[in-house]
Amino acid sequence: MQIGFYFDQTRCIGCDTCVIACKDYNNIPTGINWNRVATIESVDGYPPFVAFLVMQCYHCVKPACLTACPVDAIVKRQEDGIVIVDQEKCIGYDNCGSCLEACPYNVPVFRGKDAKMEKCDFCIDRLIANKKSMCVDACPTRALDVGDIEELRTKYGDINKASGFVYSVGTQPCIIFKPKNSLDKLK
Repeated sequence: MQIGFYFDQTRCIGCDTCVIACKDYNNIPTGINWNRVATIESVDGYPPFVAFLVMQCYHCVKPACLTACPVDAIVKRQEDGIVIVDQEKCIGYDNCGSCLEACPYNVPVFRGKDAKMEKCDFCIDRLIANKKSMCVDACPTRALDVGDIEELRTKYGDINKASGFVYSVGTQPCIIFKPKNSLDKLK
């Protein structure tokens, strides 16, 4: 089984509730984010276009961070495909930072130059307790979901492209989208 995310870009209003819920649940300090919401804007055409993109670890099928780590501090769990970090093994940004350089989505986070890598872990303790990740539960527009990637594909389809997102064939991020495009406003 591989756990993945679903993101409905047409429902997201850019409120950052998912970001705040993640920070609160994981006790993440100001200035550090495991989850981010990017604003995608275009005024080149008519009508003007604005969309949002939730950005967190996509727990790739072939994580570049894992293969880049020289001390095997990053592991992809066999039972669910969740990519986790062993902070005891991580030698930190000052001594390495290879995971950040390798990740096409700029996901690894360091709380300073001498810090160890950290990132989204799907709120693994909640998943084990048969609950959704905190960002999913907190979203007021229900733009997020998490679960077995095959079940998500059955429920939502198999679109891996969205405004502001470039799918990496090399890493195969585990995310499915309902993308928003500029023509959606005209429908």
